[in-house]
Amino acid sequence: MILRYWRGWTTRENAPRYQEIVSSQVLPGIAARNVPGYHGSYLLRREIGNEVEFATIMEFDSIDAVRAFAGDDYEIAYVPQEAQEVLARFDDRSAHYEVILTPGDTGPKE
Repeated sequence: MILRYWRGWTTRENAPRYQEIVSSQVLPGIAARNVPGYHGSYLLRREIGNEVEFATIMEFDSIDAVRAFAGDDYEIAYVPQEAQEVLARFDDRSAHYEVILTPGDTGPKE
């Protein structure tokens, strides 16, 4: 399993709008693509001073499934223009992690 991790930051004022865009448009749009090997996303939020940081974690079966979603340069962040307009800054590239251990596991994945 591969987890794709990305972060973006916005103002407290723009945070509700960004959250709405991602919750109602971006993530449902990704799910509607029916990419083989994609198993859904988490949207995370935390307040830091005057900013709000959002993170997404997307779950895929493999790097090949990530490539099917994002293309050959699969680390490039997918941030639609409407979302970019309410973000103060964001990661240009996503990080990808191989899952070694999950809750309830008794040992490393082979």
